[in-house]
Amino acid sequence: MKFDDKGLLPAIVQDAQNGEVLMLAYMNEEALEKTLSTGQAWFYSRSRRELWHKGATSGNYLNVEKVFVDCDEDTVLLQVNASGPACHTGNRSCFFREMTRGLISSNDPLQR
Repeated sequence: MKFDDKGLLPAIVQDAQNGEVLMLAYMNEEALEKTLSTGQAWFYSRSRRELWHKGATSGNYLNVEKVFVDCDEDTVLLQVNASGPACHTGNRSCFFREMTRGLISSNDPLQR
Protein backbone atom coordinates (compact mmCIF):
# COMPACT_ATOMS: atom_id res chain seq x y z
CA MET A 1 0.00 0.00 0.00
CA LYS A 2 1.11 3.52 -0.77
CA PHE A 3 0.47 5.72 2.26
CA ASP A 4 0.77 9.49 1.82
CA ASP A 5 3.54 11.61 3.39
CA LYS A 6 1.57 11.63 6.69
CA GLY A 7 1.31 7.85 6.68
CA LEU A 8 -2.39 7.82 5.74
CA LEU A 9 -4.60 6.55 2.96
CA PRO A 10 -8.30 7.24 2.24
CA ALA A 11 -10.78 4.51 3.13
CA ILE A 12 -14.16 4.60 1.41
CA VAL A 13 -16.86 2.76 3.35
CA GLN A 14 -19.69 1.22 1.34
CA ASP A 15 -22.77 -0.78 2.36
CA ALA A 16 -22.08 -4.38 1.30
CA GLN A 17 -25.74 -5.02 0.46
CA ASN A 18 -26.81 -2.00 -1.61
CA GLY A 19 -23.57 -0.21 -2.54
CA GLU A 20 -24.45 3.05 -0.75
CA VAL A 21 -21.38 5.08 0.22
CA LEU A 22 -21.55 5.54 3.98
CA MET A 23 -18.44 7.52 4.81
CA LEU A 24 -14.85 8.40 4.00
CA ALA A 25 -12.15 8.16 6.64
CA TYR A 26 -8.40 7.68 6.77
CA MET A 27 -6.28 4.73 7.81
CA ASN A 28 -2.71 4.45 8.87
CA GLU A 29 -0.88 1.13 8.68
CA GLU A 30 -1.99 0.09 12.17
CA ALA A 31 -5.66 0.86 11.43
CA LEU A 32 -5.50 -1.20 8.25
CA GLU A 33 -3.86 -4.11 10.07
CA LYS A 34 -6.46 -4.01 12.87
CA THR A 35 -9.30 -3.86 10.36
CA LEU A 36 -7.97 -6.90 8.51
CA SER A 37 -7.31 -8.88 11.70
CA THR A 38 -10.52 -8.05 13.61
CA GLY A 39 -13.09 -7.78 10.81
CA GLN A 40 -14.28 -4.43 12.12
CA ALA A 41 -13.32 -1.00 10.81
CA TRP A 42 -10.52 0.94 12.48
CA PHE A 43 -9.42 4.39 11.34
CA TYR A 44 -6.95 7.12 12.16
CA SER A 45 -8.44 10.41 13.34
CA ARG A 46 -6.55 13.27 11.75
CA SER A 47 -8.05 15.80 14.19
CA ARG A 48 -7.39 13.78 17.37
CA ARG A 49 -4.23 12.19 15.98
CA GLU A 50 -5.14 8.77 17.28
CA LEU A 51 -6.44 5.39 16.23
CA TRP A 52 -10.19 4.83 16.61
CA HIS A 53 -12.40 1.77 16.46
CA LYS A 54 -15.60 2.81 14.67
CA GLY A 55 -18.50 2.03 17.01
CA ALA A 56 -16.47 1.68 20.22
CA THR A 57 -18.36 4.54 21.88
CA SER A 58 -21.60 4.59 19.85
CA GLY A 59 -22.13 0.87 19.33
CA ASN A 60 -22.44 1.55 15.58
CA TYR A 61 -19.79 -0.89 14.41
CA LEU A 62 -18.81 -1.42 10.80
CA ASN A 63 -18.42 -5.16 10.24
CA VAL A 64 -16.15 -5.61 7.25
CA GLU A 65 -17.18 -8.12 4.58
CA LYS A 66 -14.57 -7.32 1.92
CA VAL A 67 -11.63 -4.98 1.41
CA PHE A 68 -10.65 -3.79 -2.07
CA VAL A 69 -7.54 -1.86 -3.13
CA ASP A 70 -7.62 0.65 -6.00
CA CYS A 71 -5.36 0.38 -9.04
CA ASP A 72 -2.77 2.79 -7.59
CA GLU A 73 -2.73 1.01 -4.21
CA ASP A 74 -3.32 4.31 -2.41
CA THR A 75 -7.01 3.94 -1.45
CA VAL A 76 -9.07 1.16 0.07
CA LEU A 77 -12.76 0.38 -0.23
CA LEU A 78 -14.40 -1.36 2.70
CA GLN A 79 -17.65 -3.16 2.04
CA VAL A 80 -19.41 -3.39 5.38
CA ASN A 81 -22.52 -4.38 7.25
CA ALA A 82 -23.22 -1.46 9.56
CA SER A 83 -24.78 -2.15 12.95
CA GLY A 84 -26.16 1.41 13.04
CA PRO A 85 -25.68 4.85 11.50
CA ALA A 86 -22.24 5.44 10.01
CA CYS A 87 -22.34 9.23 10.47
CA HIS A 88 -21.60 10.88 13.82
CA THR A 89 -24.75 13.01 13.26
CA GLY A 90 -26.90 9.90 13.50
CA ASN A 91 -27.58 9.72 9.77
CA ARG A 92 -27.11 6.39 7.99
CA SER A 93 -24.53 7.94 5.65
CA CYS A 94 -22.28 10.98 5.97
CA PHE A 95 -23.44 11.93 2.47
CA PHE A 96 -26.98 13.16 3.16
CA ARG A 97 -26.76 16.75 1.87
CA GLU A 98 -26.81 17.64 -1.82
CA MET A 99 -24.87 20.49 -3.37
CA THR A 100 -26.72 22.35 -6.10
CA ARG A 101 -25.27 25.41 -7.84
CA GLY A 102 -22.62 25.69 -5.15
CA LEU A 103 -25.14 25.66 -2.29
CA ILE A 104 -25.36 22.83 0.20
CA SER A 105 -28.86 21.69 1.08
CA SER A 106 -29.94 21.29 4.67
CA ASN A 107 -31.70 18.01 3.93
CA ASP A 108 -30.82 16.46 7.25
CA PRO A 109 -33.43 13.73 7.76
CA LEU A 110 -32.90 13.96 11.52
CA GLN A 111 -33.81 17.66 11.55
CA ARG A 112 -37.26 17.19 10.03
